[in-house]
Amino acid sequence: MLMLNGCSSLKHTNFEPVSVNHVAQAQHWELKGKIAVRSNTDKFSTNLYWFHQAQGDDLRLTTMIGTNLLVLDSGPQGATLTANGETYFDKDPQTLLDSMVSIHIPLDRLPLWITGQASSEDKVISYNADGTIKQLISEQTASHWQVDFRSWQILQGIQIPRQIIIVRDDVQIKIQNNQWQAMQPIQ
Repeated sequence: MLMLNGCSSLKHTNFEPVSVNHVAQAQHWELKGKIAVRSNTDKFSTNLYWFHQAQGDDLRLTTMIGTNLLVLDSGPQGATLTANGETYFDKDPQTLLDSMVSIHIPLDRLPLWITGQASSEDKVISYNADGTIKQLISEQTASHWQVDFRSWQILQGIQIPRQIIIVRDDVQIKIQNNQWQAMQPIQ
């Protein structure tokens, strides 16, 4: 009940679910799942809520009962991060997140990877028999990320990753997608 209350209080009431034929058609989407992050210096596992828009994101890490551990809101004017009762601001959401979390999480790449897509800077290493991506390497930065799409599922009538593992040097990020929905602004 508390988890439902935590999610229902989100500020995305001006959006509604929409059907798409392919995940790339979704300019806005909502994801509920889990994230586990591990490195040589730190590790954590928590619930993940992500509302992605073309102009910004609302990313929340919560406990099992729905308490916010970290809230990152970003948009054209910059980003705010709330954690431990304190709120911080920076023009760049990646810089802000990096200043607060000891583990680098590739925030700018995750919306594509979470939805099973590759950018022009990503090199697809292998595909599954059904044409979905099995593994890719991000060649955008000096330290390459390897993304393994462990399993896929059908949500809202489209194929989307269920579990992905993202690895770079000593960092491993596991994301499990439990719910995904394309959204559109209410007309």
